[in-house]
Formats: sequence, C-alpha cells, structure tokens
Amino acid sequence: MIDEKTVERVAALARLKISEQEKSAFVKELGSIIEYIEQLKTAATEGVEPTAYMVVEHDSLRDDSEKSSLPAERVLKNGPSVKKGFFAVPKVIK
Repeated sequence: MIDEKTVERVAALARLKISEQEKSAFVKELGSIIEYIEQLKTAATEGVEPTAYMVVEHDSLRDDSEKSSLPAERVLKNGPSVKKGFFAVPKVIK
C-alpha cells in the first residue's frame, strides 16, 4: 500500500527532508498503521451509538452565560505600552 514514492510525496507536501534510511522506516511504519486501520474497519459497530466522551457523566462544556468583564482601564494598565485605548505592540508584518 505505502511505497517510497508515497512517502516522498507526503514528505514534500509537509516540506520535510528525509534520508533514505528514514524513508525506509516510514514505509514500514505507515504501512503498519494502514494495516491497523483496515483491521479496525472490520470491527462490528452496527447498533453502537457514537460517543464524544468515554464516561457519560463527563461534560466539559459549561452553560454559555453572560458575565461582566473587567473595565478597559483596569486591563490596559497591565500593558507595557498603550496607545489610543489599545495595547501597542511592535509591527511584525512588513
């Protein structure tokens, strides 16, 4: 399934330089990953409900509710440089 040509293509897309030795290793590793995925595809999952969390009681999301925020003056006093009511930062895009 996975050959050296495929590994070279993926490396080029990811802008990675890999040696011949690494290329051989990736062929083996990616091949074993693909084989494992094929094994998973054969698992009987009919009638199994999709889950987002392994433990049903777990809900990491909180209710979205409006709360008061800090006044702008209080927030801006923590900045090293403030201009016209905003944090002043060095220009990074030319």
